[in-house]
Amino acid sequence: MIPQLQHIVVDEKGWLKEDEMIDCIAISQALPGIIAINAATYIGMKLRGIKGALAGTFGVVLPSFVIIIVVVTVLDSIGDNTYVQGAFTGIKAAVCGLILVTVVRMGKKILRSVFAWVLATGAFVTIIVFGINAIWAILVGAVAGIVYNTIKLKKKHAPEGEEECALHDAPEAKEVDE
Repeated sequence: MIPQLQHIVVDEKGWLKEDEMIDCIAISQALPGIIAINAATYIGMKLRGIKGALAGTFGVVLPSFVIIIVVVTVLDSIGDNTYVQGAFTGIKAAVCGLILVTVVRMGKKILRSVFAWVLATGAFVTIIVFGINAIWAILVGAVAGIVYNTIKLKKKHAPEGEEECALHDAPEAKEVDE
């Protein structure tokens, strides 16, 4: 869903820029609920305010709701069919491929610094190897990003700030009469 959403929203329609889409995906994943609905709400809000958010949400929810009702009704009678089971196996493989494509594309755009690579690798290892809940990885990543960017900004502005403070805090020079 994410690669298709990104292609339509960024490339075809031009509703969001690449960086805005990355923010949209991050926010949509962090919020509870389905990513597509969260993203549609976010994009609708960004484009048309509350009315856009409502239209985006209902535009994604209503067709899916109708389709699910129809599919459940049909699958109830043919769910044990080997062809249907085979189709689901193929669908699962295709979904894994789509997720991998999304990871690679987003990784190229997001992982631009050593810090980003370290954070992503650390999150992956803690989730996969140690079984830590992904929510904790997201929260720790957010805090680490805030701290990292705060330190980075302080270092960037430190020479100007230190000179300014030194000028204001320096005792006034007294003239000495000799």
